[in-house]
Amino acid sequence: MAIQKFNSKTVNYIPIKKDRDMKKIAVILFLFCFVSLSSFAQMKQNNQNDSIIFTELIHDYGTIDVGSPGHCEFKFTNGMKTPLVVSNVKPSCGCTVADWTKEPILPGKTGVIKLNYNTKIPGTFSKTITVNSNAKNSTVILQIKGNVTLNK
Repeated sequence: MAIQKFNSKTVNYIPIKKDRDMKKIAVILFLFCFVSLSSFAQMKQNNQNDSIIFTELIHDYGTIDVGSPGHCEFKFTNGMKTPLVVSNVKPSCGCTVADWTKEPILPGKTGVIKLNYNTKIPGTFSKTITVNSNAKNSTVILQIKGNVTLNK
């Protein structure tokens, strides 16, 4: 450790190897970003670990006119050996109404979640729908998105 005089006071300092430290910081930040993006991405389900298997997790309406139908469906399959029960489907806001298969779904059979988005509100939207069931992957997040434009 070196000792340097500064304004008639003695100050201890440790020399820093800037290039090597900056590279370490850059690598750590890159890895953190990569892991964060990987862990939050739920674009495809892993059929080996999932019990409720959706054909898609995101529905993109694209660009639609104000007042046009805002219906869409998410189909799913029971991948368990016992009946699947969807206990709740909760949209993230009151602008989306959900209806779903309420009776138990036998192994290998399919069910559906029907959504209706209120297209009377112009603008870009992205909403989530939380699905709860007795499956191994008991909570699944679905997403709807699009852009509602004024009629011209």
